[in-house]
Amino acid sequence: MRTRVKICGITSIKDALAAVRHGADAIGLVFYAQSPRNVSIAQAAEIVAALPAFISAVGLFVDAAPEEIQAVLAKVKLNLLQFHGNETPEACRRYGLPYMKAVRVQADTNLLQYAADYGDAKALLLDAYSEGVAGGTGQTFDWNLIPKNLPQNIVLAGGLNADNVSSAIRQVRPYAVDVSGGVEQEKGIKDAGKIAAFMQGVFDAAEV
Repeated sequence: MRTRVKICGITSIKDALAAVRHGADAIGLVFYAQSPRNVSIAQAAEIVAALPAFISAVGLFVDAAPEEIQAVLAKVKLNLLQFHGNETPEACRRYGLPYMKAVRVQADTNLLQYAADYGDAKALLLDAYSEGVAGGTGQTFDWNLIPKNLPQNIVLAGGLNADNVSSAIRQVRPYAVDVSGGVEQEKGIKDAGKIAAFMQGVFDAAEV
């Protein structure tokens, strides 16, 4: 089975449909005011309404108040929640929706403990650590830090692009990859050509 793909930081219907057209399985919507890829509830609702069948809409939150998340869920039909802050397992599961927990990986990060603590998560999203930044840095991390026996689906993120995604998939064998900056012409604006090249890298990795 080929590695699944989520294109994150989608801010327009045009970019969402470009991602779908080139083979992405999911699109990510950022509900975090400090991000240049942040979308309003109204924007997100329009984007999700335009998606075809079998494409997942993922909502990304960073230590958001429960009432903020509930306000989004009241208007936007999300399939999966993605938590990028210091949310506890209890906070992640309180909404009754599938979720994945992002972990910013450092040399001393205990990923086996994360897998145990967030055992009901659909995946752990592994991203690069950068001081004071929740994600989307465009930096990779040392993939050798990922335990081979991690009992959890892995979504690999952090600095992926068309040039390195094939090697990343071959080394890590993740369930999915997550890309944002690597397929952009500028922050928040995707580049259809870069999306196509990234997807080709994913398809190439599946042929090995």
